[in-house]
Amino acid sequence: MIVTAQYHGRTSADIAASIESSVTAGELAPGDALPTVRALAAELRVSPATVAAAYRELRQRAVIETAGRAGTRVRARPAVGAPRPGRMAYRLDLPAGARDLSGGGPDRRLLPALAAPLARLAEQPAWRTGHGYDTAGPLPDLLDHAAARLTADGVPADALAVTGGALDGIERTLTAQLAPGDRVAVEDPGWANLLDLLAALRLDPVPMPVDDDGPTEAGLRGALALGARAVLVTNRAQNPTGATLTAARAGRLRALLAERPEVLVIEDDHAAELSETALATLTGSTDSWAFLRSVSKPYGPDLRLAVLAGDARTVGRVRGRQRVGAGWVSTVLQQLVLELWRDPQAGAQVAAARTEYRRRRDGLVAALADRGVTAHGRSGINVWVPVADETVPLTRLRDAGWVVAPGAAFRLASAPGLRITISGVEVAELARLADSVAAAVAVRTAGYGA
Repeated sequence: MIVTAQYHGRTSADIAASIESSVTAGELAPGDALPTVRALAAELRVSPATVAAAYRELRQRAVIETAGRAGTRVRARPAVGAPRPGRMAYRLDLPAGARDLSGGGPDRRLLPALAAPLARLAEQPAWRTGHGYDTAGPLPDLLDHAAARLTADGVPADALAVTGGALDGIERTLTAQLAPGDRVAVEDPGWANLLDLLAALRLDPVPMPVDDDGPTEAGLRGALALGARAVLVTNRAQNPTGATLTAARAGRLRALLAERPEVLVIEDDHAAELSETALATLTGSTDSWAFLRSVSKPYGPDLRLAVLAGDARTVGRVRGRQRVGAGWVSTVLQQLVLELWRDPQAGAQVAAARTEYRRRRDGLVAALADRGVTAHGRSGINVWVPVADETVPLTRLRDAGWVVAPGAAFRLASAPGLRITISGVEVAELARLADSVAAAVAVRTAGYGA
């Protein structure tokens, strides 16, 4: 039975509450369109201004979004709970027999096995008893190990915190420093989850174009001129383009940021050990900074842990706010991550995954180039294919048995594109996938910046 949303209310608050209830109940799903302001006003017999105010409130709370000609719709990740999780709006339904290359996650077959580390930990008394409220917090051994890894990559590690993954660390850093309405420079195209988080925090994203070497100088300069109080950068394996911040580009960005020492700089090195490229960092170019390295991509998405390095004030604020809220990241989880870091076999499995991802990614980019299709993917597990329009290629690929992600979920002002996650395809299948992409892409473009 199909359940349809029921809109009701005479005030903007009541109308907004009815729409939110429909999202919570699953009557409105991510990506579903809402009536136009005038249509809903006529249906409810209220003024268009009342409905407009309701929509504005829901936009501010990251429940809905205005999508240009597509009208108003429920966000891909609305900031309100639904009865059960489902596929995000930007991920198409998966037909029988089709391959899902839209997820953005690692290949589970290439993740380190957890059985042996868990068995070793289970024999330790501390694993069985855990920590109480008075002793829990970041494990000193974990911090020492993380500090050594970060220092080896040129990241100062004098002040550290442990967060529940990269996005949790980004959220805690932003809320510790910024206020609703503040502008934040973000990569465009960029991480869809981050764009939804900024909307939920009522922060104003300022698009910063990206090329293969990372955020462009002109993009950063423009964002700073528009009053951005924070800048978010992905060092390697940028999602969705696979861009990698080079040392030369980082040097030029650091020079721009040095002129604005009050700006908060947040870096996300989510690929970490999976990345085959050397780290270039912006750390210390301003007075306030945070560098996040998570374990989800190399070791498994369910390991919700990231280490946050930063200046003493920023880290102190993050840890202080964490203390009065969630308290700490599970000590059991910290012990497991530390065990994986110390395990030579786990390290070898990550190294093997790194090599395999590179074979798949480089192989697809090369196969597409052979067929006259420009694609980008310098590092990571995603390949970005610029297109003139997303709808037709998506449909053609779906009909050919490949489901990829539309670029609309990752873009603010940049040109259209398709994101292909290579963790879901084998090297032997790359030629067939490239043939399908080449056939699906009618008009090809050379870049993906704004």
